[in-house]
Amino acid sequence: MSTFARSNNQGRAFVAICVSTAFLCALALSASPQLHQRVHKDAGRVEHNCAVTMIASGSYNHAAHAPLVSAPAPAVQFSKIPALTPCWVRSPFLGAHIFEHAPPARG
Repeated sequence: MSTFARSNNQGRAFVAICVSTAFLCALALSASPQLHQRVHKDAGRVEHNCAVTMIASGSYNHAAHAPLVSAPAPAVQFSKIPALTPCWVRSPFLGAHIFEHAPPARG
């Protein structure tokens, strides 16, 4: 293994460990309000917003509401669907039945 590939893997492992540690710390702070109060002095206020409060509330986007979107009215020309009528179509594979048997055996 080349040194570049080894250093790249070590870098990825380091980043993964750091992100995992940060997430586990945020989980621990969300489970313990007293510990969260020690880290953030304003943790008890309603307008306090951080990763710990988002994890504790179960929402990452609780401050902003999703915009209301209305669907456009369907066009008049597409509102009526004509009745479907059955139609028999000949199978294109009916002519291939000559290939279903092997050639005659010599004997």
